[in-house]
Amino acid sequence: MNKPIRVRFAPSPTGGLHLGGVRTVLYNYLFARRYGGRFLVRIEDTDQTRFVEGAEEYIFKCLDWCGLTPDESPVHGGAFGPYRQSERKPMYRKYAEQLVNDGHAYYAFDTPEQLESMRNELKSAQNPSPQYDGKTRMKMRNSLTMPADEVARLLEMGTGYVIRIKMPDNETIRFTDMIHEEVSFDSGLVDDKVLLKADGMPTYHLAVVVDDYLMEITHAFRGEEWLSSAPVHVLLWKYLFGLDKMPQWAHLPLILGPSGKLSKRDGAKYGFPVFAMNWKDNKTGELTEGFKEKGFLPEAFINLLAMLGWNDGTEQELFSMQELIEKFSIDRVHKAGAKFDFEKARWFNQEWIKRTDASMLAPLVKNILSENEIADIDDRYLLQVIGLVKDRCSLLTDFYTQSFYFFQTPAFLDKASVIPKWDALKKSFFTSLKDEFSLISHFTMINIEESFKKLAVTMNLKVGDLQMIYRIMLVGSKMGPGVFQISETIGKEESVKRIENALLSFEEG
Repeated sequence: MNKPIRVRFAPSPTGGLHLGGVRTVLYNYLFARRYGGRFLVRIEDTDQTRFVEGAEEYIFKCLDWCGLTPDESPVHGGAFGPYRQSERKPMYRKYAEQLVNDGHAYYAFDTPEQLESMRNELKSAQNPSPQYDGKTRMKMRNSLTMPADEVARLLEMGTGYVIRIKMPDNETIRFTDMIHEEVSFDSGLVDDKVLLKADGMPTYHLAVVVDDYLMEITHAFRGEEWLSSAPVHVLLWKYLFGLDKMPQWAHLPLILGPSGKLSKRDGAKYGFPVFAMNWKDNKTGELTEGFKEKGFLPEAFINLLAMLGWNDGTEQELFSMQELIEKFSIDRVHKAGAKFDFEKARWFNQEWIKRTDASMLAPLVKNILSENEIADIDDRYLLQVIGLVKDRCSLLTDFYTQSFYFFQTPAFLDKASVIPKWDALKKSFFTSLKDEFSLISHFTMINIEESFKKLAVTMNLKVGDLQMIYRIMLVGSKMGPGVFQISETIGKEESVKRIENALLSFEEG
């Protein structure tokens, strides 16, 4: 294909942005950037009954956080707008009417009651969900079963109707998918999908074909769940514009959870996010946690999504966005579904935290500390603390639990780990240690350790036991980097203060 590459992501503004949707965006974005193309976002809001206020704005916030900025969209503009289907409404009817005039579609005047009656009448054990198709259309109230003058009269009267595609009988519909290769369908097994609804809005089936044509889309990436709709779309391309104009399709494999396609329900049950960012349902007030708020870096989120169904053919797992752009190819996308593993997702995030400079992490960590009522932090001191603890954090939210003791005296001490081993000699050691610290002119890790161990040897005490106790004095628990490093960082005055507080606490039992 010699045409400039143009790809699109076409979400419906109906709720939170699932990680599967973000992966679709990512593969579109990587493909466009890899081959010098254009990536656009088109809002598919033809179903106004499902429209959710604020959902469109939320989608673009998610894309901004992920670093997946479109070249064209309702927000960014472009030469192929409007980029909301609701603003393109007038253009769809022309194509629907063209299909009717060419004999590829028809007016259907059936009421909801008549449709329900048909389903109930034809329901059987062999056919539990009867469709409006080649077997039933001639029993229904449509322009194929009614005289032309009656159809004209109903149209003139403004009688409600939809336009349905007329699926051909006994035709094999084929196309080549970039992932699944040769795909074929029996036309007789596909129902006569509605193309234009009673309110004049197109369904997805008509809109996606018309818009992809008018926006000159060359490659269309979408989820595997849309494969069943492919025969309708192939026919619409054939009837309206010619198959030579049809984009190359890639139906992406599903992202799997513990019990099938990954769902919001899985996230709620197993305690992990499935949306890119927090989403609040305005009707129910239900808040669904997102990867961002869970404590993921966008670089890690993008990295783990890329690997859910793709690899570059090597053992490499960590990729920057630029590396992904350089290495992405559609022929490396897997045919089978990829299973989401939250522990593996945490690993990706931990690795990205490790490789991210402390200065880049600082604003994020400062915000997390602020949310936990730790404020007025010296920037240079914060960078020092981040450098000490970041290798211990798998989520950004871990920075609070891993570093709070650098900023405030622990309110809790793990006395249960100390009291059974506590005695007068150890009390004497730490009482003396305060005096030893006062003699240290340069309160460095090396000097602290030297004084500590020298005193332990003098008093014939095990250094290991004492270090554990000292750690609990400083931190409150057994976690953290090297205990002498902690002591140097918080300083002499604070170290002595925490020893004194701990001594009083241990005496209380």
